[in-house]
Amino acid sequence: MAIDIHPSAIVERGAELADDVVVGAYSHVGELASIGAGTVVSHHVTVDGRTQIGERNVLHPYSYVGAPTHDLKYSGGEPGLKVGNGNVFREYCTMHVATKAENETLIGNGNVFLAYAHVGHDCIVGNGVIMSSQAALGGHVTLGDFANIGWNSGIHQFCRVGKYAMVGASAKATQDIPPYMLADGIPAKVRCPNFVNLRRRGFSEGKISQIKEIFKIFYLRKFNRMQAMEIMMNSGISSDLTDEILNFAANSIRGFA
Repeated sequence: MAIDIHPSAIVERGAELADDVVVGAYSHVGELASIGAGTVVSHHVTVDGRTQIGERNVLHPYSYVGAPTHDLKYSGGEPGLKVGNGNVFREYCTMHVATKAENETLIGNGNVFLAYAHVGHDCIVGNGVIMSSQAALGGHVTLGDFANIGWNSGIHQFCRVGKYAMVGASAKATQDIPPYMLADGIPAKVRCPNFVNLRRRGFSEGKISQIKEIFKIFYLRKFNRMQAMEIMMNSGISSDLTDEILNFAANSIRGFA
């Protein structure tokens, strides 16, 4: 199929569009952008900056993908944004390029960003993530695969949200949220394992029981993070789940919620 560009759209010279890309009315695609096959750019969308968008993405009206960084340390050049395949960007989403010219903000595959969701500069978003309306990531935030960020919640710069974790609606996360856990409140605190997401994603009851034990060690027995890690390492419990938690904890800079 041929590229379908509405007569009112502006696609600047230098932009690269694959076969069967659709660009809707009054949209703008910048000269450094590239858009993969099957991607639909709806009306009134802006794709700007050194932005690479993969295949089968859908950009809804008024979304801005490839916006300049908010970081005041920006000193010139063309920082990038790289988007994978099969993502959905609902209306008024904003996705920023990185700050340094050699860096890229990274968004994986199969993510859904609801209305007004914001991904700041230098973030790394995994696969299968859901960001609800008005959720926002500060710069340098990392989201693990299948994380869920609730409505109107904010993630502080340099924080991490682990795989299969959830941040509840209107929460303010100022520290790392470990994998498999659910955090809520201002500031966000881990409340329990993220049971709903784990079961939806096909985790066995055996694995969920292991995650319960990990939660008890880190959050119910009044140990600090280093003590909890030592107890886990000496507990005899060894699995991909414990390895994931231990690795996440060992690399935490901002501490655990």
